[in-house]
Amino acid sequence: MLDVHPPHEPLYSWRDFFVHLATITIGLLIALSLEGCVEWRHHRNLVREAEDSLQREIRSNAGNLPGVLDDLHKQQNALSQDLVVLKKIIAHPKVENRDEMSIGFHITGFKTVSWKTAQSTGAFSYMPYDLAQQYSDIYSMQDLVSEAEKQAARDAIVSVGPFLGSNRGDPNPSAEEAVLIKQHIEVLGGQLFLLDSLIRELDSNYKTFLTAHPQ
Repeated sequence: MLDVHPPHEPLYSWRDFFVHLATITIGLLIALSLEGCVEWRHHRNLVREAEDSLQREIRSNAGNLPGVLDDLHKQQNALSQDLVVLKKIIAHPKVENRDEMSIGFHITGFKTVSWKTAQSTGAFSYMPYDLAQQYSDIYSMQDLVSEAEKQAARDAIVSVGPFLGSNRGDPNPSAEEAVLIKQHIEVLGGQLFLLDSLIRELDSNYKTFLTAHPQ
């Protein structure tokens, strides 16, 4: 808060008045400049800390992505084998089939603490627009991948439902049951295909960003 005090001595001329006015004006300008410098320095530090934290978080998420993609491809291969087994059952329902099936999925998740912190502190409002947009694009894509993962997990639960009460050595499902299971697995396969595409796009975004912002 800035305090402006009246003169301690009476003013006897216009010259005294203008001198006093000029003194007050200069003092106010100096005070406002100092306050502005302090705020500018604070905002600059806020942005620098936010950028450092965000870039570490993005590097960490990017480092985990190859493993996520590898697990996804293994699951896609397993589903392809499941479809082969089901087609055998549908084509020859009377023949006992001992081939095993594998249906499963897990949600990876992304670190977002730095992103949420930067939002809550208002750091993005002091960043250049283009830079803030880059961060927004990356975290928006992460959200899309997370939503696709959740949907894939739900599809996997639906697909595995018919097997929950079965044990090793139980009879094969009927041809009608196999057709229904096959349809569920095909839906899951389609969701995994979408997820694969989103992860590849996210990986490309990571690489572009990290190349432009080396450590």
